Amino acid sequence: MKILVVANDELTAKSLDRILSSQNYTVETVNDGQTAWELVEVFPYDLLVLDATLPRLDGISLCRQIRTGGKTLPILMLARADNSQNGVAGLDAGADDYLLKPIDSQELLARVRALLRRGSGIALPILKWGDLSLDPSTYEVTYGERSLSLTPKEYAILELFLRNPRRVFSCGAILDRLWEFEKIPGENAVRTHVKELRYKLKATGAPGDLIETVYGIGYRLKELETIPSFQITEDAGEIIQQQTLAAVTEIWKRFQSRINEQIEVLEQATQALLQEFPDRQLREKAEQEAHTLAGALGTFGLTKGSQLARKIEQLLQADRFWEDKKVIQLEKLVRALRDEIARASETTVSQTTMVQDERSFLLIADSDRQLAENIFQEAESWGMEAAIATSLSIAREIVENRMPNVVLLDPSLSDSSEDSFRFITELTRQIPRIPVLIFSFQDSLKERLEVVRSGGCAFLQKSMLPAQVLKAIAQVLHRGEPPDGKVMVVDDDPKIRAILRTLLEPWGLKVTTLDNPRRFWETLEAVVPNLLILDIKMPYINGIELCQVIRNDARWGGLPVIVLTAHTNPKIVNQVFAAGADDFVSKPVVGPELIARIINRLERLKLLQRLTETEQLVPL
Repeated sequence: MKILVVANDELTAKSLDRILSSQNYTVETVNDGQTAWELVEVFPYDLLVLDATLPRLDGISLCRQIRTGGKTLPILMLARADNSQNGVAGLDAGADDYLLKPIDSQELLARVRALLRRGSGIALPILKWGDLSLDPSTYEVTYGERSLSLTPKEYAILELFLRNPRRVFSCGAILDRLWEFEKIPGENAVRTHVKELRYKLKATGAPGDLIETVYGIGYRLKELETIPSFQITEDAGEIIQQQTLAAVTEIWKRFQSRINEQIEVLEQATQALLQEFPDRQLREKAEQEAHTLAGALGTFGLTKGSQLARKIEQLLQADRFWEDKKVIQLEKLVRALRDEIARASETTVSQTTMVQDERSFLLIADSDRQLAENIFQEAESWGMEAAIATSLSIAREIVENRMPNVVLLDPSLSDSSEDSFRFITELTRQIPRIPVLIFSFQDSLKERLEVVRSGGCAFLQKSMLPAQVLKAIAQVLHRGEPPDGKVMVVDDDPKIRAILRTLLEPWGLKVTTLDNPRRFWETLEAVVPNLLILDIKMPYINGIELCQVIRNDARWGGLPVIVLTAHTNPKIVNQVFAAGADDFVSKPVVGPELIARIINRLERLKLLQRLTETEQLVPL
């Protein structure tokens, strides 16, 4: 688990680092409140140990700022014994506990353990997954009756998986959670630790794939046979797929003729083989078209079409003499792919009306039906689309089916105000974040604090006229600053380039696309991107070679690189990371996943730049 220690006194910081690190915690230390705030904004911490007296931004103000920003990580405040008022002030500012200096190591560890249990919601001290057991109180790990001897990082990785047993963690996410910010190594370090951890688990009798690889994403604990496969994940994947399909319907219609041309190339190559007049150049072109279709069709939501194209590509790659049965199999696959494209075209036409409206979508969650109707009508006059939910369950159902751009919520919608504020927190943790405005008759400081702590962005009185409410909503919609940045995409498939532009530009990202990798360097110098997206398989120069070129240059060596490919076999994945890529995304591209990864990289880059600038300003 990862702890951020913020202490101005170097001796105190080193002492806390030594005590906490001895218990297998990953510890980062900083000496001022402003740097701590910037780190907390970007990286996930399990606990914050915070000195009350700090330069640039004092501990109490930082604590208040963290809670105002809607963050719920546990905070342990440190205060001098002769000034315990700071500890009390820290509790008032949102800290969970405080400890007086000088610090007793055993008391510190006891309070840290208590806060971590409270923060993670874990009631049982022992973490289990089948026959695997980890006891955080003794740091003992066993499989069945056999004990495992793990390094601190191996232990931390295993604990992370056991505390989040059904979650997939990318290498980047593991680095962010378990390594110190200033000492983050390459992602190969994570793969090496996971490999060693698997080896030690297998030596005790555990399955070799107890920690399984989800290619293109990361690692997770393998689902136990006694636990049914998680329907929630499948449902969530289906919702994401539907959202992605809706977002690129127009692109599908634009490139439908191009897709038909690609199918025709496959048919021509098949006919040439049937007539025993193989054309090597035509066959190579057909292989390339099948590869492109395998990635693009999945992005359009056509999973079956993507699978058929991949099988066609594999057949065309075979070097051995073409037997009649192989040619017949190829013909059947191409015909099936043609039928699948035709079926999808008809479905797309019938679903055109299902494409999401470009207008802002407002969710009005209020049990007062008449008042909600008035707001609804006013929203229509402002050019917004709106929906009304008269209960919390209806509101959640609407959010699951279609993500609103903004929510107007009366906390009394639920019998329990805690449920309403929990719902606000859920919305503000979405990617992208959904702003929530509170609409209430109440006007107490207590309720306003609850709004701030749960992540609400505005507090409106129900005495306001509908026009005033919509004006406030419009201001919230337009005041958020999108993540600035320039993204350069190099991919020879026009469909993928168009899809990426459609997905990224609404986030305020400036997207430059390039189809010819031979013009890569001059385009790179002209654009000066903040992030680079490369396809692996391209004519003339492949994406892995371009990544190596980037990493060999002093100026561009630190540019974040994300690689796209329809290939997910381990050999390709290893080549991608060996070339120096920062991340790997499999085709078909899932919009929300790609966006989250890009924003994470850009935010980390921005933070590094700010920290560098701060260090340059500090006098020697």
